[in-house]
Amino acid sequence: MIKALIFDVDGTLAETERDGHRVAFNRAFAEAGLKWVWDVPLYGELLAITGGKERIRHFIDTHQPAFPPQADEAAFIAGLHKAKTAHYLKLLAEGGIPLRPGVRRLLGEARTRGVRLAIATTTTPENVTGLLEATLGAEAIGWFEVIGAGDIVPKKKPAGDIYTWVLEQMRLEPSECLAFEDSANGVRAAVEAGIPVLVTDNSYTAHDDFTGALAVLSDLGDPSQPVTVQRGPIPASGFVDCAYLQQLHALAQGNPTG
Repeated sequence: MIKALIFDVDGTLAETERDGHRVAFNRAFAEAGLKWVWDVPLYGELLAITGGKERIRHFIDTHQPAFPPQADEAAFIAGLHKAKTAHYLKLLAEGGIPLRPGVRRLLGEARTRGVRLAIATTTTPENVTGLLEATLGAEAIGWFEVIGAGDIVPKKKPAGDIYTWVLEQMRLEPSECLAFEDSANGVRAAVEAGIPVLVTDNSYTAHDDFTGALAVLSDLGDPSQPVTVQRGPIPASGFVDCAYLQQLHALAQGNPTG
Protein backbone atom coordinates (compact mmCIF):
# COMPACT_ATOMS: atom_id res chain seq x y z
CA MET A 1 0.00 0.00 0.00
CA ILE A 2 1.06 3.59 -0.54
CA LYS A 3 2.38 5.06 2.69
CA ALA A 4 3.24 8.58 1.50
CA LEU A 5 2.54 11.10 -1.25
CA ILE A 6 5.41 13.46 -2.11
CA PHE A 7 4.54 16.64 -3.98
CA ASP A 8 6.53 19.03 -6.10
CA VAL A 9 5.26 22.61 -5.66
CA ASP A 10 5.70 25.01 -8.58
CA GLY A 11 3.46 23.99 -11.46
CA THR A 12 2.20 20.94 -9.53
CA LEU A 13 0.30 22.28 -6.54
CA ALA A 14 -0.40 25.61 -8.25
CA GLU A 15 0.28 27.42 -11.53
CA THR A 16 2.97 29.50 -9.90
CA GLU A 17 5.48 29.89 -12.71
CA ARG A 18 4.00 32.14 -15.38
CA ASP A 19 1.89 34.44 -13.20
CA GLY A 20 3.86 34.16 -9.97
CA HIS A 21 7.61 33.59 -10.11
CA ARG A 22 8.05 35.20 -13.54
CA VAL A 23 6.27 38.37 -12.44
CA ALA A 24 8.23 38.45 -9.18
CA PHE A 25 11.55 38.08 -11.01
CA ASN A 26 10.67 41.03 -13.26
CA ARG A 27 9.70 43.17 -10.28
CA ALA A 28 12.99 42.33 -8.55
CA PHE A 29 14.96 43.22 -11.68
CA ALA A 30 13.17 46.57 -12.03
CA GLU A 31 13.71 47.30 -8.34
CA ALA A 32 17.44 46.70 -8.83
CA GLY A 33 17.54 49.08 -11.80
CA LEU A 34 18.03 46.29 -14.33
CA LYS A 35 16.33 46.45 -17.72
CA TRP A 36 15.80 42.71 -17.83
CA VAL A 37 12.33 41.46 -18.70
CA TRP A 38 11.45 37.78 -18.71
CA ASP A 39 8.44 37.49 -21.01
CA VAL A 40 6.31 34.35 -21.14
CA PRO A 41 8.25 32.55 -23.94
CA LEU A 42 11.66 33.41 -22.45
CA TYR A 43 10.62 32.20 -19.01
CA GLY A 44 9.46 28.95 -20.55
CA GLU A 45 12.97 28.52 -21.95
CA LEU A 46 14.58 29.38 -18.62
CA LEU A 47 12.49 26.79 -16.79
CA ALA A 48 14.82 24.16 -18.21
CA ILE A 49 17.17 25.36 -15.45
CA THR A 50 15.97 24.32 -11.99
CA GLY A 51 16.50 26.67 -9.07
CA GLY A 52 15.90 30.43 -9.10
CA LYS A 53 19.49 31.48 -8.42
CA GLU A 54 20.73 29.02 -11.01
CA ARG A 55 18.20 30.44 -13.48
CA ILE A 56 19.49 33.99 -12.98
CA ARG A 57 23.08 32.86 -13.47
CA HIS A 58 22.15 30.99 -16.64
CA PHE A 59 20.30 34.05 -17.97
CA ILE A 60 23.34 36.27 -17.40
CA ASP A 61 25.66 33.78 -19.09
CA THR A 62 23.45 33.14 -22.11
CA HIS A 63 21.39 36.32 -22.62
CA GLN A 64 23.45 39.11 -21.04
CA PRO A 65 27.07 38.43 -22.07
CA ALA A 66 27.89 42.16 -21.87
CA PHE A 67 26.66 42.48 -18.29
CA PRO A 68 29.61 43.78 -16.25
CA PRO A 69 31.21 41.26 -13.87
CA GLN A 70 30.18 41.68 -10.24
CA ALA A 71 32.69 41.79 -7.41
CA ASP A 72 30.75 38.98 -5.75
CA GLU A 73 28.45 37.40 -8.32
CA ALA A 74 27.06 34.84 -5.87
CA ALA A 75 26.03 37.59 -3.44
CA PHE A 76 24.58 39.71 -6.26
CA ILE A 77 22.44 36.81 -7.52
CA ALA A 78 21.42 35.85 -3.99
CA GLY A 79 20.27 39.43 -3.39
CA LEU A 80 18.18 39.45 -6.54
CA HIS A 81 16.66 36.12 -5.59
CA LYS A 82 15.84 37.29 -2.08
CA ALA A 83 14.05 40.34 -3.51
CA LYS A 84 12.20 38.10 -5.96
CA THR A 85 11.01 35.89 -3.10
CA ALA A 86 9.63 38.93 -1.27
CA HIS A 87 7.68 40.00 -4.36
CA TYR A 88 6.41 36.45 -4.87
CA LEU A 89 5.16 36.20 -1.29
CA LYS A 90 3.33 39.49 -1.77
CA LEU A 91 1.63 38.11 -4.88
CA LEU A 92 0.58 35.04 -2.90
CA ALA A 93 -0.79 37.14 -0.06
CA GLU A 94 -2.90 39.03 -2.57
CA GLY A 95 -4.59 35.75 -3.52
CA GLY A 96 -3.52 35.76 -7.13
CA ILE A 97 -2.22 32.17 -7.33
CA PRO A 98 -4.88 29.49 -6.67
CA LEU A 99 -4.29 25.76 -6.28
CA ARG A 100 -4.66 23.56 -9.34
CA PRO A 101 -7.87 21.51 -9.71
CA GLY A 102 -8.17 18.61 -7.31
CA VAL A 103 -5.23 19.46 -5.07
CA ARG A 104 -7.24 20.52 -2.02
CA ARG A 105 -9.60 17.54 -2.39
CA LEU A 106 -6.84 14.94 -2.76
CA LEU A 107 -4.84 16.29 0.17
CA GLY A 108 -7.96 16.07 2.31
CA GLU A 109 -8.71 12.51 1.24
CA ALA A 110 -5.12 11.39 1.82
CA ARG A 111 -5.14 12.84 5.33
CA THR A 112 -8.46 11.15 6.11
CA ARG A 113 -7.02 7.81 5.01
CA GLY A 114 -3.84 8.25 7.04
CA VAL A 115 -1.53 8.61 4.05
CA ARG A 116 1.56 10.62 4.98
CA LEU A 117 2.35 13.81 3.04
CA ALA A 118 5.65 15.46 2.10
CA ILE A 119 7.09 18.03 -0.29
CA ALA A 120 10.19 17.79 -2.48
CA THR A 121 10.93 20.98 -4.40
CA THR A 122 13.71 23.26 -5.57
CA THR A 123 11.86 26.43 -4.58
CA THR A 124 12.65 28.17 -1.28
CA PRO A 125 11.02 27.14 2.01
CA GLU A 126 9.44 30.61 2.22
CA ASN A 127 7.73 30.07 -1.13
CA VAL A 128 6.35 26.73 0.02
CA THR A 129 4.93 28.00 3.30
CA GLY A 130 3.66 31.15 1.59
CA LEU A 131 1.69 29.13 -0.95
CA LEU A 132 0.27 26.75 1.66
CA GLU A 133 -0.78 29.59 3.96
CA ALA A 134 -2.34 31.64 1.16
CA THR A 135 -4.32 28.76 -0.36
CA LEU A 136 -5.02 26.31 2.49
CA GLY A 137 -4.42 28.27 5.69
CA ALA A 138 -1.51 28.35 8.12
CA GLU A 139 -2.49 24.99 9.60
CA ALA A 140 -1.76 23.28 6.26
CA ILE A 141 1.98 23.54 6.83
CA GLY A 142 1.58 20.93 9.56
CA TRP A 143 -0.12 18.53 7.14
CA PHE A 144 3.26 17.81 5.55
CA GLU A 145 5.51 15.66 7.66
CA VAL A 146 8.65 16.70 5.75
CA ILE A 147 9.26 19.73 3.54
CA GLY A 148 12.38 19.36 1.42
CA ALA A 149 13.01 22.72 -0.24
CA GLY A 150 15.61 25.17 -1.48
CA ASP A 151 19.30 24.49 -0.92
CA ILE A 152 18.84 21.67 1.59
CA VAL A 153 20.69 19.37 -0.84
CA PRO A 154 23.60 20.48 -3.08
CA LYS A 155 22.24 19.08 -6.36
CA LYS A 156 18.78 20.15 -7.46
CA LYS A 157 16.38 18.43 -9.83
CA PRO A 158 16.82 16.63 -12.23
CA ALA A 159 19.13 15.01 -9.65
CA GLY A 160 17.18 12.78 -7.28
CA ASP A 161 18.87 14.15 -4.14
CA ILE A 162 15.88 16.06 -2.77
CA TYR A 163 13.65 12.98 -3.03
CA THR A 164 16.31 10.79 -1.43
CA TRP A 165 16.60 13.31 1.43
CA VAL A 166 12.83 13.28 1.98
CA LEU A 167 12.79 9.48 2.00
CA GLU A 168 15.57 9.43 4.59
CA GLN A 169 13.71 11.87 6.83
CA MET A 170 10.52 9.80 6.61
CA ARG A 171 12.36 6.47 6.90
CA LEU A 172 10.51 5.10 3.90
CA GLU A 173 11.49 3.05 0.88
CA PRO A 174 10.93 4.54 -2.60
CA SER A 175 8.43 1.80 -3.41
CA GLU A 176 6.24 2.91 -0.49
CA CYS A 177 5.68 6.35 -1.98
CA LEU A 178 4.21 8.13 -5.00
CA ALA A 179 5.58 11.42 -6.35
CA PHE A 180 3.65 14.19 -8.10
CA GLU A 181 5.46 16.28 -10.70
CA ASP A 182 4.75 18.58 -13.64
CA SER A 183 8.04 18.65 -15.58
CA ALA A 184 10.63 16.43 -17.22
CA ASN A 185 13.25 17.49 -14.67
CA GLY A 186 10.91 16.53 -11.85
CA VAL A 187 10.17 13.14 -13.37
CA ARG A 188 13.87 12.46 -13.83
CA ALA A 189 14.50 13.35 -10.18
CA ALA A 190 11.78 11.04 -8.89
CA VAL A 191 12.86 8.20 -11.18
CA GLU A 192 16.50 8.58 -10.12
CA ALA A 193 15.37 8.24 -6.51
CA GLY A 194 13.35 5.14 -7.45
CA ILE A 195 9.94 6.69 -6.67
CA PRO A 196 6.94 6.02 -8.95
CA VAL A 197 5.69 9.33 -10.34
CA LEU A 198 2.43 10.81 -11.64
CA VAL A 199 2.55 13.89 -13.88
CA THR A 200 0.03 16.72 -14.14
CA ASP A 201 1.44 18.87 -16.92
CA ASN A 202 0.77 22.52 -17.74
CA SER A 203 1.24 25.03 -20.55
CA TYR A 204 4.99 25.26 -19.94
CA THR A 205 5.62 21.52 -19.70
CA ALA A 206 3.07 20.00 -22.09
CA HIS A 207 5.78 19.05 -24.59
CA ASP A 208 8.28 17.70 -22.03
CA ASP A 209 9.59 14.16 -22.20
CA PHE A 210 7.86 12.34 -19.36
CA THR A 211 9.54 8.99 -19.92
CA GLY A 212 9.32 6.99 -16.72
CA ALA A 213 6.05 8.48 -15.46
CA LEU A 214 3.20 6.11 -14.61
CA ALA A 215 0.61 8.49 -16.07
CA VAL A 216 0.41 11.97 -17.57
CA LEU A 217 -2.79 13.90 -16.81
CA SER A 218 -4.09 17.42 -17.35
CA ASP A 219 -4.54 17.90 -13.59
CA LEU A 220 -5.94 15.98 -10.61
CA GLY A 221 -9.51 16.82 -11.54
CA ASP A 222 -12.66 17.16 -9.50
CA PRO A 223 -16.17 15.64 -9.69
CA SER A 224 -17.30 18.60 -11.80
CA GLN A 225 -14.04 18.80 -13.77
CA PRO A 226 -12.85 15.40 -15.10
CA VAL A 227 -9.20 14.98 -16.02
CA THR A 228 -7.83 14.57 -19.52
CA VAL A 229 -5.47 11.60 -19.78
CA GLN A 230 -2.45 11.97 -22.06
CA ARG A 231 -0.96 8.64 -21.03
CA GLY A 232 -1.71 5.92 -18.51
CA PRO A 233 -4.84 4.51 -16.88
CA ILE A 234 -8.07 6.52 -16.90
CA PRO A 235 -9.41 7.24 -13.40
CA ALA A 236 -12.64 5.32 -12.88
CA SER A 237 -14.19 8.28 -11.07
CA GLY A 238 -13.00 10.78 -13.68
CA PHE A 239 -10.57 12.38 -11.23
CA VAL A 240 -7.52 11.37 -9.19
CA ASP A 241 -8.45 9.85 -5.85
CA CYS A 242 -6.68 7.46 -3.50
CA ALA A 243 -8.16 4.45 -5.28
CA TYR A 244 -6.60 5.61 -8.54
CA LEU A 245 -3.27 6.24 -6.83
CA GLN A 246 -3.34 2.73 -5.42
CA GLN A 247 -3.99 1.43 -8.96
CA LEU A 248 -0.93 3.31 -10.23
CA HIS A 249 1.13 2.07 -7.31
CA ALA A 250 0.14 -1.52 -8.10
CA LEU A 251 1.22 -1.03 -11.69
CA ALA A 252 4.58 0.30 -10.50
CA GLN A 253 5.03 -2.80 -8.40
CA GLY A 254 4.21 -5.05 -11.36
CA ASN A 255 0.83 -6.05 -9.95
CA PRO A 256 -1.77 -4.42 -12.23
CA THR A 257 -4.68 -6.06 -10.44
CA GLY A 258 -3.67 -4.38 -7.14
